[in-house]
Amino acid sequence: MKYISTRGDQTPRVFSEILLEGLAPDGGLYLPEAYPQVSAATLARWRGLSYAELAFEILSLYIDDIPPLDLKRLVDRTYTEEVFGTKAIVPLRPLGEGLSLEALSNGPTLAFKDMAMQLLGNLFEYELGRRGETLNILGATSGDTGSAAEYAMRGKAGVRVFMLSPKGRMSPFQQAQMFSLQDENIHNLAVDGVFDDCQDIVKAVSNDLAFKRQYRIGTVNSINWARLLAQVVYYFAGYFQATKTNDEVVSFTVPSGNFGNVCAGHVARQMGLPIAKLVVATNENDVLDEFFRTGSYRVRGSAETYETSSPSMDISKASNFERFVFDLLGRDGARTQELFGRAIARDGLFALSADETARIAAFGFESGRSTHADRITTIRDTWHTCGELIDTHTADGVKVASEHRVPGVPMIVLETALPAKFAASIEEAVGFAPPVPAALADLETRPRRSVDMPADAATIKAYLASHVPEAHGA
Repeated sequence: MKYISTRGDQTPRVFSEILLEGLAPDGGLYLPEAYPQVSAATLARWRGLSYAELAFEILSLYIDDIPPLDLKRLVDRTYTEEVFGTKAIVPLRPLGEGLSLEALSNGPTLAFKDMAMQLLGNLFEYELGRRGETLNILGATSGDTGSAAEYAMRGKAGVRVFMLSPKGRMSPFQQAQMFSLQDENIHNLAVDGVFDDCQDIVKAVSNDLAFKRQYRIGTVNSINWARLLAQVVYYFAGYFQATKTNDEVVSFTVPSGNFGNVCAGHVARQMGLPIAKLVVATNENDVLDEFFRTGSYRVRGSAETYETSSPSMDISKASNFERFVFDLLGRDGARTQELFGRAIARDGLFALSADETARIAAFGFESGRSTHADRITTIRDTWHTCGELIDTHTADGVKVASEHRVPGVPMIVLETALPAKFAASIEEAVGFAPPVPAALADLETRPRRSVDMPADAATIKAYLASHVPEAHGA
């Protein structure tokens, strides 16, 4: 299995190369040369597997430069009942007629990001140990990626984490999860801006190839293919739980900001998983909903990026979106470069041609939008009718899913996080504070470590350089 860039660099690379690299040298994102196809016989064989066994089977299709026994050991160590609180790892919970919730938030940081990040931490440690190297991870978070990455990487040999977050724009619980970590290899940088500013800095640093190589910079954002690949697994797991035979189809609704989570569903569908629809649910920052309705993609500046009660989706520049558009355009790297490398950089927008827009339907995508009033109503209604307490992002998904259900086709909503991370909105909806796991009861009173930084790539690079001592003079 070899990997190429969405922007035209056809140099074939193996998995372990792109695992540590993040962006391709031409600024594009990595994708496999072709998606492995899963036959009906393979689906039938996979149906009875445990989550760890299923993960090994899927990952093995994409990773052929790690010995199978080593990969199996890494996967088995990652997906355990001890880490995720349940033998099923991602159990389905009914939310009414034809609608269910796939529980993805039972990991250490109570968010779906743990599903991939726990594996990524083990993969990084393994590969760095194999090479005798170190890695300095530069990431951006709108709330959950940061804590999931830091909890996965804390104490890992050869790894440092430098995580950028938008100052004051995460929930108090999310801030406390990150800033309370005292591990020496964890650095939290609170940026004066929005998530898109943080993400732009990560890309700018990654695109400085000399700096990236000197200071051994890697990424954990969903621009990293390994993280997206790990997320493909729970689409298969959800499908098997929602169906009895492999001639049935299901749909998924995915709360989305950066497009990584739903892009994993796109990959699963391209592999042959019987998915009818992939429904993208946005909040008031509705760049993606606008695209799927019109074929026009217009990023917003900081002033136009709303601060909402589903803050992990307060994103107006969806990094992973480029992977889908590359496939939509028939894997035309030159056209993808024209749109993302030039039109977005120059004008902040692009519009697909009529023919290109018409192709969207063939990929199964639909979309919808949710507001604060919608999510509060949805949280309240879901609690009263189902006895299920859901977080604000998941509520966006449930609201949009209810508008796109088709009789006879199970609709699965991917859970984003546990309600404990967004207590103020939950209390507004149902009149009581959500339960907090006992181990995190004192989280918001713990001492904190973070550094305030301007939204400036040069300043961030200087900070990185001063905190990677062994790279000095390299």
